[in-house]
Amino acid sequence: MTIDDFPAKLALAMKILSLSRGRLAAELRVDKSVVARWLGGVNAPSGHNLSSLTTTIAGRRPGFTGLDWEHDLEAFTLALGVEAPTHTPATPSIETSWLPPEVLKEALMTTEARGGAYEGFWRSTRPAIDQPGRFMVDRILIRRGAHGLLTFRLTVADMVFEGVAFPSQAQLFAFCADPNTGVFIFSISNTVLRNRADVMDGLTLTLQRVGGGVPVAGAFVMERTGLLSDDPAADDARHAAMAAGDPLAPEGSVAEDVVAHLTQSVSAVAQAAGGAFMLAMPFGQSMSRGPMPGVPFPE
Repeated sequence: MTIDDFPAKLALAMKILSLSRGRLAAELRVDKSVVARWLGGVNAPSGHNLSSLTTTIAGRRPGFTGLDWEHDLEAFTLALGVEAPTHTPATPSIETSWLPPEVLKEALMTTEARGGAYEGFWRSTRPAIDQPGRFMVDRILIRRGAHGLLTFRLTVADMVFEGVAFPSQAQLFAFCADPNTGVFIFSISNTVLRNRADVMDGLTLTLQRVGGGVPVAGAFVMERTGLLSDDPAADDARHAAMAAGDPLAPEGSVAEDVVAHLTQSVSAVAQAAGGAFMLAMPFGQSMSRGPMPGVPFPE
C-alpha cells in the first residue's frame, strides 16, 4: 500500500479526532508500536489495517471512505469535516525520514518503551557563551509527539527551539531549531537506565550569534523541574511562564559541583597534565540519575 503523505494524513486525522496512539491502537487491535511506525513512516498499514482504520474514522466522520486517503492534504482535511486553511502555516511538521530506516525503527521502539522516562519540564544549566564565568538557564519541555518520537522545546531569551529527541543505547539525542534566527542546537545527553530520569548531563553544539555565526560546543546539566499534566495547553503555558525570567543565572547560584562539572579544561596543556584533549562527558563520570527519595524538584 502506497499513499502519498500517509504519516502526515494519519497524524492530522488523529489530531482532528482527538485520538491518541494508545486509543487508536486499541480500536484497531494492534500494538501501539505499530501506530508509531505508521506515524514515523517506517511501515505502511496492510490492506486489512487500512480498512479498519478507515472504518474507525468513518465512525466519527460519516461519509469518509478509503478513497479519501488518495486526496492531497487539503482535500483530505475537508473529508474529515474540517475547512482547510487558506494559508499554510510556516511551521511544518517535524520530518524524520532523513534518519536511516533501521535507526528510526530503533528510535521509535525505544521511545515507545522508555520515552516516558524523559517527558516533563527541565532546567538546563550551561556556561554562558558571551559572558565567561557566568551560566545560562534554559527551560525545556519534552513530551511524546504524534510522529512516535519525543518533541523537544527549548526556550531561552527571545528564541524558542523546536525539534525532536529520542533515546538510543545510553544516550538521549536531540536536535532543534529556532525558526526566527535559523540557529540549530544538537545535544547528546547521558540517560538513566530502567528509571525515570531526573538529572541528565551531556554536550551541545550550536552557534553564537555574532557575525556570520560562530560554532560553539559546551557541557550542560539538565534537572527535572516537574511532570506533565493531562492538559497540553496548560503545560505549554507553564513552560512559557518558566522561560519568561532572566536566563542568566545569578552569580553564586549554581552549585559548586555543577560548576566544576561544566567547566572542564580541554587542551594539549590539559592533556599533558592528565586531563582531556577533547571535550567529553564520560558516562562513568556522569551526574545523570533517577529520582532520589525526599529530594524535591528544583524551581
